[in-house]
Amino acid sequence: MSKNASAIPSDEPFLDDAAPQELHPADRARPIPRISIQAFCDDAHVAEALEHAAGDRRLSKAHVSVHMGGIGAAVAHYVDSPTPNLIILDSALKAGQLLADLDRLAESCDPGTKVIVVGRHNDVVLYRELLKRGVAEYLVAPVDPMALMESISNLYNNPETDPVGHVFAFIGAKGGVGSSTICHNVAWTMSEVLKSDVTIADLDLAFGTTGLDFNQDPVQGIAEALATPERLDDQLLDRLLTKCSEHLSIFAAPVVLDRDYEISPEACSIVIDVARQNVPFVAVDLPHGWSAWSKRVLLQADEVVITAVPDLANLRNAKNIVDLLKTVRKNDEKPHLVLNMANVPKRQEISVKEFEQALGLKVISVIDYDSETFSQAANNGQMLGEFNAKAKAIEKFHELAFRLTRRKDTKAEKQSSPLSAIAPILEKLKLKR
Repeated sequence: MSKNASAIPSDEPFLDDAAPQELHPADRARPIPRISIQAFCDDAHVAEALEHAAGDRRLSKAHVSVHMGGIGAAVAHYVDSPTPNLIILDSALKAGQLLADLDRLAESCDPGTKVIVVGRHNDVVLYRELLKRGVAEYLVAPVDPMALMESISNLYNNPETDPVGHVFAFIGAKGGVGSSTICHNVAWTMSEVLKSDVTIADLDLAFGTTGLDFNQDPVQGIAEALATPERLDDQLLDRLLTKCSEHLSIFAAPVVLDRDYEISPEACSIVIDVARQNVPFVAVDLPHGWSAWSKRVLLQADEVVITAVPDLANLRNAKNIVDLLKTVRKNDEKPHLVLNMANVPKRQEISVKEFEQALGLKVISVIDYDSETFSQAANNGQMLGEFNAKAKAIEKFHELAFRLTRRKDTKAEKQSSPLSAIAPILEKLKLKR
């Protein structure tokens, strides 16, 4: 049973003025498998919410059809038709008639079909009667697309197993802006500072730098997985991944030019899905080149990080990416924007404020130009935190890692506390005593 605010709780009285549980959109609903969903609605607003949900990335694999007519239309339809994986019924009927019509529908339901009911009554007794009849979820109208997606997600994602990992897509607004460097250092920070298992997937098959950056030379990698995605399982994944540390593995690119790389969007989805089943976080290093598969990966990711240099070409390209994401990912958070290689002496740069105004997006991190430190770390095959723990950019990578994973940096909070400023004085007073 879902815990969202639209559902009736099983053991507590329902309160009309109960405050909704504050959850981030990316946490409220997980990707839904390839199932068939048919909805029958009494109310046009509920139908509209369902249509909106059907266009979301989380339901991209599901086949959704929405019909009007409510439960009566559903009963008539399934007399001669097989039932789908999931039926969503929106009904304005009173409790007695609703239960009677559900009993009629049950006569035609195939085993394994799940049912979600959207009703009008905040009635715990009705809710319990629905549960007795095998209804999987009861929501009270009006409902929004996210509540519907969360309810469907809870039916098809087993809460007893490990949650599906989050996918972070890193993309540069232009080639050479350091998107891969940001991706690798943030992923490394997640693994080392947060002690979380992370996999980096390098999708720049011809020119990827993941192997170089981590001083690895893997024989196999992501190209083999993409060539035969249907063979990829947990065992094969373990053989293809290269272990860099206790918590970090890389799906390295082959970086050879004597072969053609024909990647399908479906292959990318399968490979990333298998990877995310095994670790909490997958960082996808996207090449700057635009293709059907790179677009699919970008739009399907849980979070998007855009790296840009503060010049006009980067501003234009970043705006194009942001506009695309706004159009397609209406139920997701805005992408995260990082300005890299900023404040170069004597270079004319577009200011942070101008970038933000043009994109309608806040810059979450500005990383100053530091060619000496970054180039030496790259040449050594090290992350910045390994090469120089006192480098200025280290703090930026920490902030990005905590922000993306929605963890709190308690150490940073303590340091920024008003008490931290007077701590040395208090310590001296203790010593004097």
